[in-house]
Amino acid sequence: MSAPKSLIAQISDLHIKPAGQLAYNRVDTALALRRCVEQLNRFSPRPDLVVITGDLVDRPSADAYGHLMELLAPLEIPLVATAGNHDDRSLMRAALARQPYATASGPLNLAVAAGPLDIVLIDSSVPGKDYGTVDADTITWLDAQLATSSMRPALVFLHHPPFAIGIQHMDIQNLRNADTLAAVLRSHDRARLLAAGHVHRATLTMFAGIAATTCPAPNHAVALDLDARLPPSFNIEPAAFHLHAWFPGERFGRVVTHFVPIGEFNGPYRFFSSDGTLI
Repeated sequence: MSAPKSLIAQISDLHIKPAGQLAYNRVDTALALRRCVEQLNRFSPRPDLVVITGDLVDRPSADAYGHLMELLAPLEIPLVATAGNHDDRSLMRAALARQPYATASGPLNLAVAAGPLDIVLIDSSVPGKDYGTVDADTITWLDAQLATSSMRPALVFLHHPPFAIGIQHMDIQNLRNADTLAAVLRSHDRARLLAAGHVHRATLTMFAGIAATTCPAPNHAVALDLDARLPPSFNIEPAAFHLHAWFPGERFGRVVTHFVPIGEFNGPYRFFSSDGTLI
C-alpha cells in the first residue's frame, strides 16, 4: 500500500483557562495542550495541517485566549481553527488574527488548501447557547466553497456533531439543523469526511453518505454513559487526537482516520528477528 498523500491532524476541545487555573477545579488543560503540541511536533511523518474544531478556551476572556496563544506558539505545523460553544467569536478572531476567515465578522468560517485536499471549516456555534446550528449565510458559503472544484477532495470540519452519539446530555447540544447541512453535502460528492468535536470522545458513523467522526480531547473525556444513569460527568482517560490520512484513488480517494494517544509509550519493538523469524 502506498503512503498517504496528505495528513491532517485534528485536535479539539482544548478548554484553556487563564494561566494557573484548572478546568472544573481538576483538569490541567494547559499541561494537556503542551503535551499535545509536543507530540504533534515530533510526529513522523509530520502532518500537513492542524485543524482545531472549537472550544479553544473554557470561558472566553482575553486572558484565556492570550494563554491559549502562548501554548500554541511552539507548534511547528500550520493551524486553522473554528469556534465551539465555549468560544467568543470576537475574542477568538482577535487572538487568531492571521486566520483567513471568510468574513470580517460573524461566523468563523474558512477554507484552505492542504496539498491535494481542500479543508473547509464551518462555524456551528450559537452565541450564548450550548447547542449548534449552521446559519443560512454559512450554508450558502459552504455550498459555494464545495462548488469551486469538481476535482479536489474536501474534508469538512465543525464543532457540533450533526448526529446523536447516545450520550443524552451531549445529544441535546448537538447540531440542530443537521438536515440542512446534509442536503449540501449530498449535492457535492467531493466531500469525503465530516469531522466534529464537542463530545470529547472518538466516535465513527455515516452522515449524508460519507464517513463522520468526533474527535477525542487532549485533556478529559465525557463519561461514556449510554443510558443516562449518571449526571453529566467526565473521566480522566488517555488523551488523544485524530489523524486523518488521505490516499488517492478513484474519484476523490479515501480517508482513513487514526486515533493517536498522546504520551510516551514503550516501543516500537520488532516482530521479526534479523533472519526474518517471527519473535
